[in-house]
Amino acid sequence: MDTLFRKSDRLLANTCTDIVREKMGEIHWNSQLVTIIGAKGVGKSTLIKQYLKLNYPLGDRRVLYCSADTVDFSTRKLVELAEEFVIQGGELLAIDEIHKYKPGTTDWSREIKEIYELFPDLKMIVSGSSLLRLKEGDADLSRRAVKYTMPGLSFREALRFYHDLSFPVWTLEDILAHPYDLWQMVSSKCKPVALFKEYLEKGYYPFLLEGTGEYYTKIEQVVNYIIETELPQICKVDVANVRKLQALIAMICSETPFELNANKIAAALEIGRDTVVEYLKYLGDAKVLNLLYSDKKRIGKLSKPDKVYLENPNILYALAPAKVEIGTLRETFAVDCLSESHVVEYGKTQGDFKVDSKYTFEIGGRSKDFSQIAGMKDSYIFADDWDMPDGAKLPLWMLGFLY
Repeated sequence: MDTLFRKSDRLLANTCTDIVREKMGEIHWNSQLVTIIGAKGVGKSTLIKQYLKLNYPLGDRRVLYCSADTVDFSTRKLVELAEEFVIQGGELLAIDEIHKYKPGTTDWSREIKEIYELFPDLKMIVSGSSLLRLKEGDADLSRRAVKYTMPGLSFREALRFYHDLSFPVWTLEDILAHPYDLWQMVSSKCKPVALFKEYLEKGYYPFLLEGTGEYYTKIEQVVNYIIETELPQICKVDVANVRKLQALIAMICSETPFELNANKIAAALEIGRDTVVEYLKYLGDAKVLNLLYSDKKRIGKLSKPDKVYLENPNILYALAPAKVEIGTLRETFAVDCLSESHVVEYGKTQGDFKVDSKYTFEIGGRSKDFSQIAGMKDSYIFADDWDMPDGAKLPLWMLGFLY
C-alpha cells in the first residue's frame, strides 16, 4: 500500500492545474460512485488528478489515485485494495483506466459493485473507455453509479485552453434566437473565423498543450489503440479482423460522407453485412465515428447508418491529410458539436441534418443559399468562412459554443 501511495503522490505532484476544464464543476464528486467515460486522449485522467490535487493536500492518506493498467494490479484484487485502504482511514479511491483491469473480463464491474456494498462510506471515482457499459453480467452498476461522459475540447473550450479567451456556453436555442449577441461578444475579443480554421486542424484533444509536432501521430495512436486493443478486449472483436477494421476506417477516410452501402463494404472487406454494421456501431461507441440515421426512433440492432463521419475534424486531418474535403470537414464538425447534447438525424430529403426533430440545418460555405430548404419552418444555414449572422444564415463556428 505504501508503494501505491508514493506513486499517487508523485502523479498528483506532477499534475498541472493551470487550466481546468469546466467539466469539473459539473460532476457531483461527493457521490458514492462516480464514473467518467470517454475516448482515449480527451483528458479523463488529467481531470481526476486535478480534482484530487485541488481538493486534498499532497500526501493526504485519505485519498488514493491509481491506474488499473499498472503492474500493481497484476496480482492485487480491487476488493482487497479497497478493504486495506478503508482500514487505513481511506475516504476517496480513484481508479483510472478501469477497463484495463483483467482485460477481456467483466471482473471490474462485479468487484466495484462489491466494494460499493461492503464499504458505503468509501467514495469511488472510476474512469474508463467510451466502450464500457455500466451494466455487464450480474453486476448492475447503472442504478448505483453517477455517470459522466467526457468529450474532447469544443471550439469554445479551445479558445480558453490555447488563446486565454473565456466565453460562456450557449444553448442551441439561444444561438438561433440571439446570434448577433454571440457574434458581437466573440468578435470583440478575437477573429473567430481564423481561429476556427486553426481548431478544425488541431485543438480537439487537450494533449496539443504538450506540443504540436507529434499531435497527429498521437491521434493515430489513439485510433489504433482503440481498434487493436479496446475493441478485441471489451467488445470481443476477433483479432483476425483488426486489419479489416483498419481497412474500414481507411475506406471512410477516402470518401465524402455517403449513404452507406453495407453490402458493398462487406464484399470489399470479405466479411458479413451484419458484421459490418456491428463494427460500425462499435466504432461509434468508441468515439472514432459518428453514425447518422434518418430516423433514430426506428434503429434496430442490425440497422445500418445512413451516413458515417469520423468523430471529429482533427481525426480527419490525422488519418487522411491529403484527402480532407471541405464539405466533409464542415459536416464532421457540425455533427460532433450537435451530437453532444442533441438528437441529430440525417436529412434524407431536405437539409443536411434534422436536429431534435424540430430544426433543419444546412451546412456549407459562404455561398450556400436557402434553395435546398426554401419554405421550411425552423430551417437555418450554418456557413463556414462566414463572419457574422445574416438572418437565418449563421457562422458555422457558433456551433462550437454548445458545450
